[in-house]
Amino acid sequence: MKAVVSNDIVLVVDDSPDALSLINDALEGAGMDVLVALEGKQALTIANRIRPDIILLDAIMPNMDGFETCRALKADPALATIPVIFMTGLTDTSDLVRGLEVGGVDYLTKPINPSELLARMKVHLNNARQAVSVQSALDSSGQYLMTLNQQGELIWGTPQVYALLAKAGADERWREKFLPEQLSQWVVLHEQADGKPLKLLHLAYPLELEMVTFHANGEFLVRLVDGNRLQGAELLRDKLAVTERESEVLHWVANGKTNREIAEILEMSPRTVNKHLEQIFPKLGVENRTAAAGIAIRALAEQ
Repeated sequence: MKAVVSNDIVLVVDDSPDALSLINDALEGAGMDVLVALEGKQALTIANRIRPDIILLDAIMPNMDGFETCRALKADPALATIPVIFMTGLTDTSDLVRGLEVGGVDYLTKPINPSELLARMKVHLNNARQAVSVQSALDSSGQYLMTLNQQGELIWGTPQVYALLAKAGADERWREKFLPEQLSQWVVLHEQADGKPLKLLHLAYPLELEMVTFHANGEFLVRLVDGNRLQGAELLRDKLAVTERESEVLHWVANGKTNREIAEILEMSPRTVNKHLEQIFPKLGVENRTAAAGIAIRALAEQ
């Protein structure tokens, strides 16, 4: 049975009938489905009912202009990832920059050249598809990842994040009341190369945040961590079925320590460390410390 391939859906927002007609003809000729809005509020209503793949937005319109419309789109998590291309007769650099600052990905000056428009749209549609693919992969990966801004607003999170937040009682009220101050202080520490996780306060269940990436726009990707999770040697003992002492040795092997260094840390002789390794190798089904370290590192990384 042949798969059905759906066309890209484009929402065109412009109060000029002539501009709408020109753009509509070009897009339909390229095999796209076109939705039309004459002003900003109408565009928001349509986008909420039928989510477009891309939006072409006139900057200057009566009532609700393009800048305000784009800002409203980006404030809605369900619509925020839709690429917006501004169409404008404005040529002042400050106006073009303003369009990008409110969330636009590109701009075209009027009169619109259909060939240039289609070329620009192709690039941004491909970028959007790649972003959706990455997000879908993360959603299904079991990772506890989310994007926050410094006001504690949850921009995006995997399903596992939402489940763990609900378990801890970290609802929207908690994020508004308790999270911003903690986040702002933590970000400053990270900029000073502190690198420590943030223990979240005033929750019914212990949670921590680990920084993954901090962006200049004030948003950051973080990993949400279960505060009661097993760590280090304790985790290896639980996951790899080794003894307590063996798990301690294996933990330091995974951290690149030599037998002599491990002996000093654990207050035992290097010979005893080696005997523990001789017991660990058959339990893990490996023949050397490099392979054992690899298994331990993967086990720690999965957690």
